[in-house]
Amino acid sequence: MTRVRGGDGGTEPPGEEAPDRSEHAGARTGRLRRTRADRVLLAVALPGLAYFLVFHYGALFGNVLAFQDYVPFLGLGGSEWVGLAHFERMFGDPAFWNAVGNTLFIAVLQLVFFFPAPLALALLLNSVVGDTLRRFVQSVVYLPHFLSWVIVVALFQQVLGGAGVVNGWLSSLGFSGVAIIGNPDAYGPLVVAQLVWKECGWATIIFLAALSQVDEQQYEAAALDGAGWWRRLWHVTLPAIRPVIVLLLVLRLGEFLSIGFEQFFLQRQSVGPEAGEVLETFVYFTGFAGGDFGYAAAIGLFKGVIGVVLVYTANKVAHRLGEQGVYHR
Repeated sequence: MTRVRGGDGGTEPPGEEAPDRSEHAGARTGRLRRTRADRVLLAVALPGLAYFLVFHYGALFGNVLAFQDYVPFLGLGGSEWVGLAHFERMFGDPAFWNAVGNTLFIAVLQLVFFFPAPLALALLLNSVVGDTLRRFVQSVVYLPHFLSWVIVVALFQQVLGGAGVVNGWLSSLGFSGVAIIGNPDAYGPLVVAQLVWKECGWATIIFLAALSQVDEQQYEAAALDGAGWWRRLWHVTLPAIRPVIVLLLVLRLGEFLSIGFEQFFLQRQSVGPEAGEVLETFVYFTGFAGGDFGYAAAIGLFKGVIGVVLVYTANKVAHRLGEQGVYHR
C-alpha cells in the first residue's frame, strides 16, 4: 500500500513517513525560548568563555615558536624557521633532563600523598555527626586555600627554618636542630606537605558533593546486614563515588608534569637548581629570563603532548574499568 503525497500526486514507499516540520520548528522555538530565559546566565558566562578562548585556545597558536628562532622585534613572520632544532637540543640538554627528573619525582609524591588526602578528609568530615562542628571544621580547612604561596612559604620558613619554632624548641630541650628548609634531600616532601596543607581542604568540595548523593538507604541496609563502618565504606561509599574519583584522577594525570610555578619559584634558590628546578621554572628562566623563547616554547609543547597522551591513556583505562572517564568512547 502506498501513500499519496500532497501537492504533486506522487506516492511514498510503504513504511516511510514524511518529515514532520512542525517538530523541528517546535524544537527551534524551544531552544530560543530557553536561550531568552537564560540570557542573564549566558551573559555572566561570557567573560569566562572569553578567558578560555583567548588564553587557552588562542595561545595554542603560539606553539609555532617551537619551530622558530623567535626574535620579538621580528615577530612570527620575520623570525627564522629552524624546524626540529629546538627539540634536538632539548633531548640532549642535561639541564632539561634534570628538570624533568625533579618534576617527575615531585609529581609522583603529589599523586601518592596529595590526591588521596582530600578524599580521606571528605570521608572524615562526612562522618562528623553535628552540622555545626562539620561547618566549623570545613571553614578551618578551607582557609589556607585563600593564602598566597608567598605567605605559605613564609609560614613554613618560620616554623621549619633554621631559626624557626621547631628548631628553637629542640634547642631548648638540648637537641640539635633539624635541617629542613634549604635541605635538597627534604625539598620534595616539603613542597608536597605545603601543598597538602594549603589545598587539601579546598579539594574536598567535590568529594563532599559526591558523598552527599550516596543513598542513605544503602547504609541502613548494610548496617542491618551486620556491616561495620569499614565494610560500609568499602562496599557502599567508595563504589558510589568511584566515577568521581576516576574522573579526577584522569584530569590529574593530564596535568602530571604541571606541578605548579610560584611555589617552586619562591624556593628554588634555597636548595639550588639541581634539586629545585622543575619544568615550569626551567621554562621561565630559559624563555623570559634568558630570552630563548623558541626553546622554551618547545619544552612547553613537549609537556602538552605528554599531557594529551596521559589523558588519552588514562581515559582508555577508565573505559576498560567500566567508567565514563572524561569523554565517551
